[in-house]
This record gives sequence, structure tokens and C-alpha cells, in this order.
Amino acid sequence: MIKDVVVKQLRLIPDERGRLMEILRCDDEDFTKFGQVYMTTTYPHVVKAWHYHKLQDDFIVCVKGMLKLVLYDDREDSPTKGEVNEFFLGDYRPIIVKVPKMVYHGWKCISEEEAIVINIPTEPYNRENPDEYRLDPHVNDIPYSWERKDG
Repeated sequence: MIKDVVVKQLRLIPDERGRLMEILRCDDEDFTKFGQVYMTTTYPHVVKAWHYHKLQDDFIVCVKGMLKLVLYDDREDSPTKGEVNEFFLGDYRPIIVKVPKMVYHGWKCISEEEAIVINIPTEPYNRENPDEYRLDPHVNDIPYSWERKDG
């Protein structure tokens, strides 16, 4: 696992009215601070990648559909430099993944329906000076292919 990445299993609590799932609490061991909460969606088979942040950590959870979330550690001083982590999250695996600052990340919707993602970054989005550093999703030096792995 890439250094400073944290995965937490989320607990679904169903009853006859529906279900409840706590995502992130201020008393969670790995919670640092609150920046904002936002929702984004990704259509089936679409890749949204690659980027990293210099200032913020992301806490990513897929609340509908399924995602393949991939992280790549390019940090010079990291003991896991060059490591790739792949996580499947969503309807069939309710987890939240802490993506530390300076770690490239992106995802692909792997469900046949739109994936709904909640992100809870530690910093609010700065519209005048976004904390986002991007690479092309397919043409880059990251040792990862977004193609489905059959077999």
C-alpha cells in the first residue's frame, strides 16, 4: 500500500425505511481537517485521471455505481515511490479511501450506470488558483493502463 493511503470499510445500516452509511467523522483516526464536501459523477467506461494536489488530502467514496480508483506514488521522498494501488469501490464495496497530497489519482466508472462520487478534501476549492496538477489520462509516464483486465 502506498505510504499514507488509508482505506476504511464503511458500515451500511439498513432497515425497512432505507439505509444509512456514515462516511467520515471528525473523530475518525485519519481525519485531519474539513475543507468542503462535493459530489461528482462519472458516466460508464469514462476515465477521469490523472491529477494530484500539493495542499490537500482527498477522502473519496463512491455512493452509487462502481469505480476503479487508481493511485500512483511519484513522491521523491516516499518509501513507496513508483507503487500503484488499485481499489474497487461502490455498491459492492463500500469503502472510503484517503488519498494523500502529492499522490496521483484517477478513476474509471466500471458499472453500467453512472457512478456517484463524494469527495471530502481537506481544503476548499480555490477557483482563482486551483490546487490541481494534471496529466493526460492515457499518455504519461505512469505505469498503468485503464484497459479492462479480462481472463
